[in-house]
Amino acid sequence: IPLIVSNRCGDPLWPAIETQAGTGPGVGGFLLAPGMSMNLSVGEDWAGRVWGRTNCSFNANGTASSRGSGPACDTGDCGGLMSCAGPGNPPATLAEWDLAGGIASQQTFLDISLVDGYNLPLGVTYIPGPNISLQDIPPNLTSPACIATAGLLLPPALSGTLGNASNSSYPIPYESTMSSAQISSWCPWDFQLTPPPRPGYGVFPYPVDNIVRPVFDPCLSACAKTGAASDCCTGSYNNPKSCKPSLYSNKAKLVCPDAYSYAYDDSTSTFILPTGGGWEVTFCPPGRSTNILKTFSAQLGALSQAG
Repeated sequence: IPLIVSNRCGDPLWPAIETQAGTGPGVGGFLLAPGMSMNLSVGEDWAGRVWGRTNCSFNANGTASSRGSGPACDTGDCGGLMSCAGPGNPPATLAEWDLAGGIASQQTFLDISLVDGYNLPLGVTYIPGPNISLQDIPPNLTSPACIATAGLLLPPALSGTLGNASNSSYPIPYESTMSSAQISSWCPWDFQLTPPPRPGYGVFPYPVDNIVRPVFDPCLSACAKTGAASDCCTGSYNNPKSCKPSLYSNKAKLVCPDAYSYAYDDSTSTFILPTGGGWEVTFCPPGRSTNILKTFSAQLGALSQAG
């Protein structure tokens, strides 16, 4: 199964891959220069995740930070390793798959997750398999994106094709209201990984809404920030009735409607389609966040049963 990882950001990235089941690509991470792609393949039974790491510096063996003790990457670090052997540190925007799930292992489950926070814009594009029925899947059903970084957002629009594998016959539904100014401050102030300093803090509190945030502004999730059972859906909160959306998850859902915002966000966050196709993960795709699951719920429901 093809798995392509592409970097359309303006800076180098260190994509990471965690294999949770099945046959992985044989590598857990690598350096990817701007404008470049890495062509990999995984088994039909693969389950795992892909995320981007930023501002990394490894030793010559790729086994630790070259900056001494501590993480090798500012975001998404996985124990200082170039080739990850486990999950990354939050915050990290995730693309997650189970290629052999569901009915008789004939369904693919896909999601973009902000449960571990947000660090980079990310889009996923479906690569149709050789089966004719897979090639007939409309491309606007299978190309979700989460773009919650100011400066990479197109003006508000109901739909479009830029940055996604679609065309004018199958425009992709967008989140249509958020402006760049709103996107720049969506993360709750205290959840920013490195909040900018407040002028005059401690004398006359400066309104945080007036403070300009950096373009690269990684955001911790509620669970990563507090560790509370109510935010992490653990302990007595480990069920959908007691674990409810937080301020963070509500804001995350506004900027990225197709992404998981907390652990029990399944019904508005999971794409299910027949097995057999490949995937491309693109960091910093142009366009806007998608709103596919809500717009095409009936079509996706039918597609999920086709496996």
